[in-house]
Amino acid sequence: MAAARAHQADGTAGPGGEEAPRPFRQAVAALAGVRPRPEVRLGPLPPPRRLAPFAHAVEASVEAEGEELADGRFVLLHDPAGQDAWRGSFRVVTLARAQLEPEMAADPLLPEVTWSWLTGALDARSAGYAAEGGTVTRADSHSFGELAGRAVRSELEIRASWTPRDGLGEAAAGHLAAWCDLLCQCAGLPPEEGEGAAVVPLPQRRGPQPL
Repeated sequence: MAAARAHQADGTAGPGGEEAPRPFRQAVAALAGVRPRPEVRLGPLPPPRRLAPFAHAVEASVEAEGEELADGRFVLLHDPAGQDAWRGSFRVVTLARAQLEPEMAADPLLPEVTWSWLTGALDARSAGYAAEGGTVTRADSHSFGELAGRAVRSELEIRASWTPRDGLGEAAAGHLAAWCDLLCQCAGLPPEEGEGAAVVPLPQRRGPQPL
């Protein structure tokens, strides 16, 4: 998993170099102002160019005690004309992944619980959403031959997208903050307390463990 870089990408110009609409520029500015908990590092990511006329992308990694526990990407799409599948003019597309402890990987309820971490994070940040969808995948890596002595490694991956319901602008910050909360939950960090923390704590999966 690649470490995140230092700053967010701008992403405020269209494919032809035209300036993005004001609502999108406001949303991008709000995302740039998000300050997640210290374990989360946000960085720039080249935005996709074929999904929407305007896009802004961020990558993140979660680190604790010198170990990277999870990573992912957050993409904000904007089509001023709207898209039927989105049911709006904005769409958030995300990926989050983390290594799992063997006992957690074997839990049959893990997919349902993991999805509830996402919806719980959005609700806790008062980030309204609609037309949400996604997948939760767990994969095992078994080693053979000269690598047969390695333990089985299990990875959790959540791909999710949703349509913001609050017109974005400054409200876009809540969606990125909620996604950072999800990433921390996948990494096994306990809920953050104090000012700026989510109102509703997410269920704790495990304590931070080296990958």
